[in-house]
Amino acid sequence: MRQLTALDAQFLSVESATTAAHVAGVAVFDPSTSPSGGLTREALLTLLRERLHLAAPLRMRLADVPLGLDRPYWIDDPDVDLGAHVHETTLPAPGGERELAAYVADVHARRLDRTRPLWEAHLIHGLAGGRVALYMKVHHCAIDGVTGSEILTALLDPSPQPRLAEAAPAPASPRPEPPAPPGLLAMLAGAITRTIVQPVEALCSLARAAADLDTIPVVSALPDARLVAQAARALAGDPRRLPETPPLVAPRTPFNGPISGARAVAFGSVPLTEVRRVARAFGMGPNDVVMTLCASALRRWLLAHDALPDRPLVAAVPVALRSAGSSTGPADGRVGNRISAMITPLATDVARPGERLAAVRSALAAAKRRFAVSHRSWLDDVCALVPNAFAALATPLVFRLAGVAGAGVNLIVSNVPGSRVPLYLCGARMLSYHPLSVVTDATGGISITCASYDDRLDFGVVVCPTRVPDVWSVTGHLREAMDELVTLLDEAPPHGNRERESPEELEQVEDREEKVPA
Repeated sequence: MRQLTALDAQFLSVESATTAAHVAGVAVFDPSTSPSGGLTREALLTLLRERLHLAAPLRMRLADVPLGLDRPYWIDDPDVDLGAHVHETTLPAPGGERELAAYVADVHARRLDRTRPLWEAHLIHGLAGGRVALYMKVHHCAIDGVTGSEILTALLDPSPQPRLAEAAPAPASPRPEPPAPPGLLAMLAGAITRTIVQPVEALCSLARAAADLDTIPVVSALPDARLVAQAARALAGDPRRLPETPPLVAPRTPFNGPISGARAVAFGSVPLTEVRRVARAFGMGPNDVVMTLCASALRRWLLAHDALPDRPLVAAVPVALRSAGSSTGPADGRVGNRISAMITPLATDVARPGERLAAVRSALAAAKRRFAVSHRSWLDDVCALVPNAFAALATPLVFRLAGVAGAGVNLIVSNVPGSRVPLYLCGARMLSYHPLSVVTDATGGISITCASYDDRLDFGVVVCPTRVPDVWSVTGHLREAMDELVTLLDEAPPHGNRERESPEELEQVEDREEKVPA
């Protein structure tokens, strides 16, 4: 049992009538490889019962502090009612991607029930060709990209024959008592203590955040933000000169502004071999190619809507601060986030594809150099500035005002590494996996997330339809952008000599969660 961090609690506070803060994924399966020839809700429930102890975020629920005076606590719920979390439906004919996306969008727009562990699974039948889909969402306060991948690892198998999962620890008694939530007096005492020390913690967080002022959305546009960051570092005893970064002022676009509570989603894929081929030929990493695909697709969309700004769009790219396979695992009670974000321009203002590819790589390299010398905690530090008693009320209002006044970033782009070999659920082979993320007033009415799996790169695009009424055009533009790079590769000689990023920290950044493995 432990208390949520300031960042985890912020993911709760940001929710409102128009914002849901969970992350999700849509996996499509071929049930013909299953021993039973199908994929049923009963089989899924059996699997979850056998492996729930391997996925702590699926068995943890919140214990709120009275009146919201302090951040909630996580408590382990050994008696999770799996039937209340696992749902089943059948799509209307013809059961194509559009029908699947419509169902997923409706479910993705709904917030999770906070009285239970914060997740849901929907088994979806009726897809063309006898396929079955599984949509699963988990609240962002409970997982980041690494813990999300570990949950998938716990549920999926490398062959149609389900593996023997590690057994749950033997109970100390035949019927162990479920853990009691923290007592009222204990929670109030903790809230009072935190209220007393919060001003000191806020000052410490402010000092750390000031050292990265030039990379924080909105405030990085303030005059002399870079000089303030350099001075804050000097006062803290860090004399290193900050690497140069491009301007991070997000232009106004149709993506940005107040959002509604509705959602629309679309799916798309490109061959991973094409991504790697372009990366090798032009001397860059696969992630540079992925970011270029997003930049090119967004440029095409904005041109089609006569809304292309003369400045590049600015994207937030989440980065994990822990790696999979670290000292603790999903079965050890690890819940919550250890993430930061890099802020980078997307070169949507560059017309020529080859120049755009080079500009994206240059901007991303600059962001990595800056991130390598940052405290990497600015996201936590900013969240820690506001006492929890005010955060639940203030955060939705601040995000709404940010959407009205001007966004700090235009969108979030996430890139999650996945398995290079086929995976199976209850014997059914997974054909594709499309991750889905969050949209907010402050971060834009569109988010693009992709995951590498087997020999493909699968995209999931989430939008607010009042901001982006034609979400499927975005995935179409992603495919066009890939074709454009392949054509460029065929027409132009490869550059071949890749620039090496000198600091070792940059390689560590490239190997984090939001990246296609090289």
